[in-house]
Amino acid sequence: MKVVLKDLTKKFPGQGKNAPDVIAVNNFNVEIPDGKLIGLLGPSGCGKSTALNLISGLLSPTAGRIFFGEDDVTDLPPENRGVGLVFQNYALYPHLTVKQNILFPLQNLKGEDKLSKEEMLARAYDAAKLVQIEGLMDRKPKALSGGQQQRVAIARALVKMPRVLLLDEPLSNLDARLRLQTREELKRIQQKTKITTIFVTHDQEEAMSISDMIIVMESGVIQQIGQPQEVYDQPVNMFVAKFLGTPPINMFTGKAQGGRLFIGEDDVLPAPGTPDGGYNIGIRPEGFMPAENGPLCCAFRRIEVMGRDTSVIFSHPAAEADAVRAIISSANKPDGASGKIRFALRPDKVFLFDKTDGKRIAFRAE
Repeated sequence: MKVVLKDLTKKFPGQGKNAPDVIAVNNFNVEIPDGKLIGLLGPSGCGKSTALNLISGLLSPTAGRIFFGEDDVTDLPPENRGVGLVFQNYALYPHLTVKQNILFPLQNLKGEDKLSKEEMLARAYDAAKLVQIEGLMDRKPKALSGGQQQRVAIARALVKMPRVLLLDEPLSNLDARLRLQTREELKRIQQKTKITTIFVTHDQEEAMSISDMIIVMESGVIQQIGQPQEVYDQPVNMFVAKFLGTPPINMFTGKAQGGRLFIGEDDVLPAPGTPDGGYNIGIRPEGFMPAENGPLCCAFRRIEVMGRDTSVIFSHPAAEADAVRAIISSANKPDGASGKIRFALRPDKVFLFDKTDGKRIAFRAE
């Protein structure tokens, strides 16, 4: 089911006398393709959960329209939209068994949608098999692990055969290993069911790993939409560049002058066609290459070995942070005995940003 949001806006009244309205979602325009898993991504307070609640019908928009396929659902109540919702806290009924929790949405169907007991049980067991909990149907939630409870919540959302599946930070209560396993399960389930799925998270690694497309938000505004790798490799502004990436991008002050790019006093790359002037310069951690005569001269701090990769920690007077982190192959571990370390830079991992509005400036080293 294709989901289209047109000029979608949600304002909340300001708290206190004469306080301005809070615009949680600001003029959203996006088309979510049928059968895709979309990551709605941004920091806490950016409006992503509000956007999800507008799509579900739990909130009414201040302006704009919501379409499921060709159907305008803006004014429909949640129970008539055909959505499945999975919340951060699972919201299971503690006094009901797993089977009863999964059956609950079907027992409330009325009219022509009403099912027989046999049909409801068949659907419940199908949903349980899909999320691999069919052996837990007689347990109550308190007897389940966090990951199992999450699977019950997903099965309960899927049993209605929703047109759209909405997930609001569904993995945030799980430990790191279980979160990894569960997100892989989510992707498997979504690919099998082909249900259009919108997945809200503040964890950019989570969103990038399972999403077909990500929507990056800040302060209620869409910053960028695209395939995860495309957004990572081609951020439209400094916010997106800084938000995506683990470890995060390293920021420097620099300038373009006479067709060359400078970080501090170091002449690091050719910059043909780049207007002279000052820029914020971002370099991804994987963009540094240790080189004996490299143009970027830095003060060595320490090395952190992380199995396959090695982190080199160093400082530079033009860096925004006190410590800069480079990720290199463990086979290419540099010697920092002199207290200095030099790097060449990968041009495709270097980004220029306007100092006024943060927009990325076209830059191509040749």
